[in-house]
Amino acid sequence: MSIKVIAKQTLMKIGTMAGTYRYVLQAQLYNKLAEAKVIREAALRSGIAQGTINASWAAIGEVIKAWATEGHSVAIPGLGTMRFGVRASSVADVSEVSTGLIKTRKVIFTPNVDIKDELKSTSINITCYDKDGNIVKQVTSDDAGTIEEPDNGDDAGENEGSENTGGNTQPTNPDPDAGGGNADGGIG
Repeated sequence: MSIKVIAKQTLMKIGTMAGTYRYVLQAQLYNKLAEAKVIREAALRSGIAQGTINASWAAIGEVIKAWATEGHSVAIPGLGTMRFGVRASSVADVSEVSTGLIKTRKVIFTPNVDIKDELKSTSINITCYDKDGNIVKQVTSDDAGTIEEPDNGDDAGENEGSENTGGNTQPTNPDPDAGGGNADGGIG
């Protein structure tokens, strides 16, 4: 198995690279697998009736939704955990704290070790296309397989300001006059 990535020569329209062609990488997306197909495959692999798996799948989904909305980090069998979180601005004065500080709500998924190991060992195949759609190069990965850790603030440019993890706000910007910032954390 491998992850297929395409690199398209693309005309940059904004920023410092505007007017130049750059190869932009993106994962080659396949169709989303339908729930019914996943259930059929699970039934085939486990020997459990589709109806039983379907009922279990629905019940697990409802439990995950209910517990996540209560603030828990919820295990997803064989995959990892998920929790809800927010990205918000920070303020210096408690009187300024309001829900208006929240920029986005998000789902935070933390994969388990087995999933991270699988991703780390999966090769990446890149097919490069020029601006005319012709294949000009193919590359197979030889990188270290570094895995991004979602709870470590690895989002580019998003670990300024303050970080909220598990309900505790901790300043990550040592300059109190820097202003602005983000709170990236969750419940759980």
